[in-house]
Amino acid sequence: MHRSLPRELGLGHAVLLGLGSIVGTGVFVSIGVAAGIAGPAVVLAVVVAAAVATANGLSSAQLAAAHPVSGGTYEYGYRYLGRRFGFLAGWVFLAAKAASAATAALGFGGYTALLLGWGTGAVLRVGLGLGAVAVLAVVVLAGVRLSAWANALVVGVALGSLLLFAGVALASGRAANFRPFFAGGAPGLLEATALMFVAYTGYGRIATLGEEVREPRVTIPRAIITTLVVSLALYGLVAVAGVGAAGAAGLGAAADTGAPLELVGRGLSLPGIDRIVAVGAIAATLGVLLNLLLGLSRVLLAMGRRGDMPSATARLDRAGRTPVVAVTAVALLIGGLVAVGDVRTTWSFSAFTVLVYYAVTNLTALRLPAADRRFPRWVAGAGLVACLALAFFVDRPVWLTGLGLIAAGLVLHEATHWCRGRRHAR
Repeated sequence: MHRSLPRELGLGHAVLLGLGSIVGTGVFVSIGVAAGIAGPAVVLAVVVAAAVATANGLSSAQLAAAHPVSGGTYEYGYRYLGRRFGFLAGWVFLAAKAASAATAALGFGGYTALLLGWGTGAVLRVGLGLGAVAVLAVVVLAGVRLSAWANALVVGVALGSLLLFAGVALASGRAANFRPFFAGGAPGLLEATALMFVAYTGYGRIATLGEEVREPRVTIPRAIITTLVVSLALYGLVAVAGVGAAGAAGLGAAADTGAPLELVGRGLSLPGIDRIVAVGAIAATLGVLLNLLLGLSRVLLAMGRRGDMPSATARLDRAGRTPVVAVTAVALLIGGLVAVGDVRTTWSFSAFTVLVYYAVTNLTALRLPAADRRFPRWVAGAGLVACLALAFFVDRPVWLTGLGLIAAGLVLHEATHWCRGRRHAR
């Protein structure tokens, strides 16, 4: 019989875990990528993405409150939609968040290399990123409470550097950099919205840790909503400041290095602001990696419990606190994606797969019994439509690859299920 994880996290820790996943790659890296696609309209993309994320956040909140176990939509899908949708949610979550974690690792590599004066080479970014994955895997293996306190530190450092950057950049910004506002047209705006949506989905870490949160029916909804409100204010501020100071084209070009805000900071009036931003980015991307290693391992733990992944991934350590095999496997998966070396590719792949994941989340929320429903059904319906629409505005090769991965996963799942049924029949 599998042991449950201890309930150690309160509201403050839950919010910090969410912010630790949101205040990271999205603000330090993906705003630059999205600005290169949408132009100044990246500011609008930040707002629209927040609206879609809010609908998904409310769906996640009521599901997690009604069914507070590790695994998030993987568990909810099994409970309300059946094994195929449940497996699909777990499968695409692993793919989406592993790609997001890889982008965070590459962002860490880019900012660290520039801070140390080592240049912008891709090989260097990859090497530094792999090192970060290895070190933080050890931190996560040390236990949830240590990870939460470490997360509090990195969130504080990241927020401080971003607020300082935004203040200095706003003072030197030019209104002319916002014209023409819709430089990327409607397709560019929608693709940028899809990319920025991923940046907000750190609140999902709160739902996947449902088994470890105290008073989940109260704590989870409050933590998710608080996290989204703070994140929208911060993202909007940084997007306006960055575009005003460097222009959308300049911000987009700088994103290729994985460290756009640091390069923008070099052109600002305050000496050393680029180094302060780099320190904040390093702390933030480490926080993202830490939280994604934590959240991904819990989903893999849940899949191992049900037999959708090897049973070894469901084993806890002797203290009953950490799924050692799951954490190790997730670290290896992220490391493999870091080797891709391109932040645009890894982030776009994360966008497509995470939108599919949250489409399943909203579909599941539509099936909640009336007694467990905390928000109107139209909220989940709007989230479902938005996720499915935005998913196909990323680059075509990316969503074609994503569809192929989904198909391969479902075929593997059906084959495994059929073989298991044959063994039971004998």
